[in-house]
Amino acid sequence: MRDRKAAEAAGRRGERIAAWWLRLKGWRILDKRVRTSAGEVDLVARKGNLIAFVEVKSRATDAELDFAIDERRLARVAAAAEVLMPRYAGPGDDIRVDVILLAPGRPPRHIENAWIG
Repeated sequence: MRDRKAAEAAGRRGERIAAWWLRLKGWRILDKRVRTSAGEVDLVARKGNLIAFVEVKSRATDAELDFAIDERRLARVAAAAEVLMPRYAGPGDDIRVDVILLAPGRPPRHIENAWIG
């Protein structure tokens, strides 16, 4: 149980860092931790007419980040994004699924358009 709570706290901390980083890059955070029947989206962000549904992964080392995200996880985020699109996107908006990878002592790694489905 303790490991689960620690992982949850680390995940929330990573999401706060990712949201802060996106804001510095000109994004507006529309929502956080949005659950749907299809899955969860960590962050929903807007920059101009672009809406990004963002999966955030934090790991203890940079090397672990290479294995933090997989096709199955991205498919769940993409499915959740489809459910959420009408809530956040309007006519003329572009949609994509992004990933932000975080490790201590490293700048965030932002993978744009991570899901091509």
